[in-house]
Amino acid sequence: MSEAASIVLVVAAHPDDEVLGCGGTVARLAREGRPVHVVVLGEGVTSRYRRRDEANPAELDALRSASRRAGEVLGAKEVRNCGLADNRFDTVPLLEIVHRVEEVVREIRPTVVYSHHPGDLNIDHQITSRAVLTATRPVQGCPVRDLYAFEIPSSTEWTFGQGGQGFRPNVFVDVSATIGTKIEAMEVYEDEVRPWPHPRSPEALRTISRRWGSVCGLDYAEAFELVRSVR
Repeated sequence: MSEAASIVLVVAAHPDDEVLGCGGTVARLAREGRPVHVVVLGEGVTSRYRRRDEANPAELDALRSASRRAGEVLGAKEVRNCGLADNRFDTVPLLEIVHRVEEVVREIRPTVVYSHHPGDLNIDHQITSRAVLTATRPVQGCPVRDLYAFEIPSSTEWTFGQGGQGFRPNVFVDVSATIGTKIEAMEVYEDEVRPWPHPRSPEALRTISRRWGSVCGLDYAEAFELVRSVR
């Protein structure tokens, strides 16, 4: 399959992770004609309440709508929301989460997958990484050729090296033309954006991309750790 025709899958734990982790890359791939599918495993928000059922259903509906709007801004082909309990993935059998990812992989047959780095402070990010790695294991017939891990500002770096191997990017994508689109998509998640100097502030997101760009001779870049490539 040619690069232009290959299918891309992004598996994110929460609404906004897809933007924070690889929004500029998704926007670039979409502009290049690559179909990008986004799967958001968790519902978001409910961890802010003592009990999950205390969350306002309207708030969850609004967040799902925001994820779809953010996908439209980025140019994603579709956004699916699975509705797992926010920051409670460790209460769900890992096999169940693996099966959810496997179902999507069987259906859309992606050749490229982007998901979380395992060395992350957030338990849902850690479990998503493990589930994706399991669901895309390179058995005969698996369509996934390239698996990339992304960082989540305000979560990956906040392990301070205590969460196992830290994020060590070795692939950089030029997002100089799409960093503005990433910021625009993030602003759809009004309740998740923070003022400077928080890592999820617009200024910080630009600064992070600027920093990775300086590493590889670009104005703005998103960084990824290549987990596996099969050729």
